[in-house]
Amino acid sequence: MTDQPTDFDSLSLSPGLQQGVEVAGYAQMTPIQAESLPAILAGRDVIAQAPTGSGKTAAFGLGLLHRLDPALIRAQALVLCPTRELADQVGKQLRKLASGIPNLKLLVLTGGMPLAPQLASLAAHDPHVVVGTPGRIQELMRKKVLHLASVRTLVLDEADRMLDMGFEEAIREIVGKTPKERQTLLFSATFPDAIRDIGRNTMRDPLEVTAGGVTEQPVVEQTFYEVDLSRKQTTLAGLLFEQRPESCVVFCNTRRDVDEVAESLKHFGFTALALHGDMEQRDRDEVLVRFANRSCNVLVASDVAARGLDIDELATVVNYELPTDPDVYVHRIGRTGRAGKGGQVLSLVTPREISRAHVIEERQGSPLRWKKPVAMAPAARSAPPAAMATLRIDAGRTDKLRPGDVLGALTGDAGLPASAIGKIDIFATRSYVAIARNQANNALARLDKGRIKGKNFRVRKM
Repeated sequence: MTDQPTDFDSLSLSPGLQQGVEVAGYAQMTPIQAESLPAILAGRDVIAQAPTGSGKTAAFGLGLLHRLDPALIRAQALVLCPTRELADQVGKQLRKLASGIPNLKLLVLTGGMPLAPQLASLAAHDPHVVVGTPGRIQELMRKKVLHLASVRTLVLDEADRMLDMGFEEAIREIVGKTPKERQTLLFSATFPDAIRDIGRNTMRDPLEVTAGGVTEQPVVEQTFYEVDLSRKQTTLAGLLFEQRPESCVVFCNTRRDVDEVAESLKHFGFTALALHGDMEQRDRDEVLVRFANRSCNVLVASDVAARGLDIDELATVVNYELPTDPDVYVHRIGRTGRAGKGGQVLSLVTPREISRAHVIEERQGSPLRWKKPVAMAPAARSAPPAAMATLRIDAGRTDKLRPGDVLGALTGDAGLPASAIGKIDIFATRSYVAIARNQANNALARLDKGRIKGKNFRVRKM
């Protein structure tokens, strides 16, 4: 890697963007930012190999905001993301970076959300910045309500995941509706041939950047356990009982395994939830809320369902079964050890999966670490439950409910200490609040009898 200045002051940022950098809390540039930002700010196309947690959002965010003309009420920047969760996260970060730019309109347009409010917002006036998922962007574009003729910067974020999810055709159609002279920024954790093909067909002489050498990577300890298929579930329970991670994602290759493993872990006492692609959107949202607010300590997920999942300080990733594609393994283990923090990956390998382990070993270029699983399965219901529990309130943004209203009701009439209250999430018609597990029933009883914002709303423990 070339020597680059690592201070944001070394960049020619406008005062508004400097303010955004301060609001977002950035001090020193990460390696991917130092390598790519000078070229991005100069208007060059960039193709970057950058895993989640490398600081890529700030790199392309500063680039697209730098080229923006707030006086021009047209969509000037488009960021495509594989999932709604990632799009929401990118939107939040961009809003922080844009806090010094007055009157900027940023819209997050994703599937799984009602179409009517998105149509109404687009009808009011065009946004300056659009962040969205390919399917919904394609839909709005075809309805001729989203206009891309003025796009100056196009970002493909986690491009490999978008291709894995079958969005290649949608991406090509969307790219075709943007001006040829636009700037294109492509970020991907892996570089399969399909990504290189998209790069060749959509970019002009791109600078290729790779995030980090070994020294910049946080320590992620990978351990492989050879187990018989019949002992997989009890071995998993034993390892998690022994390790006791505060948060853990267990990846399975099939929906059937997701459901079976989640039920098995519940039997042993873990607060485990399943997440797979066949779930209704509301159920999926509730699972993600409970995992993010620490009222679920083990999330059992399929790869498709977990894409875009962003959880800070994820301690442990488990491969209940090794994926057939080593790129998927790389993406799974990238969930832990993020933003400089360490993490661990545990992989359970049956004899028929050994060949997959050999492919991973070849890909990594170093021997895998194997151990014998000695942990015994815990007794039924003996594993530690999650620290928090979630209360669901049947009211939300449409009822003008805000996090402060919920907090006030809990610390006021309900008499809970503020320390017992965790994350509060407000959706359109429902809200969720994490409560210390030992206080949850008390909080439920008090809220059931009391009022929030002067009104009675139905509350239940999940």
